Amino acid sequence: MSMELTRREVLGSIAVGVGALALPAWAKPGRYTRPTPVKPIVRLAHLTDIHIQPERAAAAGLAACLAHVQERAEKPDLIVTGGDLIMDAFARDASRTRLQWELLTKTFRDHCGLPVQHALGNHDIWGWNKKESGTTGSEALWGKRWALDTLGLDKPYRGFDAGSWRVVLLDSVQVDPADANGYIGQLDPAQMDWLDGELGAAKGRHVLIVSHIPILSVTPILGTGKDLKRREVSNGQMHVDSAAIRALFEKHGNVRACVSGHMHRLERLDFRGVSYFCNGAVCGAWWKGPHHEANEGYAVLDLFDDGRVEREYVVYGWNAKE
Repeated sequence: MSMELTRREVLGSIAVGVGALALPAWAKPGRYTRPTPVKPIVRLAHLTDIHIQPERAAAAGLAACLAHVQERAEKPDLIVTGGDLIMDAFARDASRTRLQWELLTKTFRDHCGLPVQHALGNHDIWGWNKKESGTTGSEALWGKRWALDTLGLDKPYRGFDAGSWRVVLLDSVQVDPADANGYIGQLDPAQMDWLDGELGAAKGRHVLIVSHIPILSVTPILGTGKDLKRREVSNGQMHVDSAAIRALFEKHGNVRACVSGHMHRLERLDFRGVSYFCNGAVCGAWWKGPHHEANEGYAVLDLFDDGRVEREYVVYGWNAKE
């Protein structure tokens, strides 16, 4: 008897064998159902590096940005600013500093109907450069006091609830121990202890960290590309205590993302389970147009119940004025 099978017999035997198998549920034909869109727990707009000033129509630019935020079809629940609210108080006298704060508060009062949480940047601190500002350090509003009083804040770092999330605003600007007229990115010891306790108290919840100066970033090493052999990160461009802060993140395991400004650039860096976003600048290149890849814009952050964070950078269409 011949043991050879014809091609028709072979195909027929395969068909019988397949038909006898029970297909798993995922392999059975059926009607496709589009997943129901998952809505975020909270949507916030991150407006960083406004640098408001009387010149270059900066107040009109901020008003346009605020209008754009509030006219979105899916309007954010709140606004979080990222510091450098005014052009500069660090090296300016009292008269110029007062003018800038009055311009900022008036613009928000007249053009913003959303809740706002403010963080501070280096340019918001009055007179730390004593030589340029003409201050002595003994003035009642010297340092961070002027900004805190203007914004109605008790201290420059705090946390607040946003649905199932905890949002933590840090004060990332400290006096440079090597230069009394300068600053570095760092948390003071009391704030580091506070952050440890804040993250511990948020056990079982997702945490978003907001700082002015990036905790972790590649933007400080981009430079101009002229020197490829040496890359030094300025203590004023990234937190000098980045490793210690990130150790707290790993200790508690509930920090999902960190957002910052300061660099006026766009970046997303994912490292050891935490996403680090540098979110451009409302003012772009200090109201003179785009800064590298960052046009004048703001970020929209969607925070989800499962710990995901989605960031969209939104250009609001500002054209630089002379």
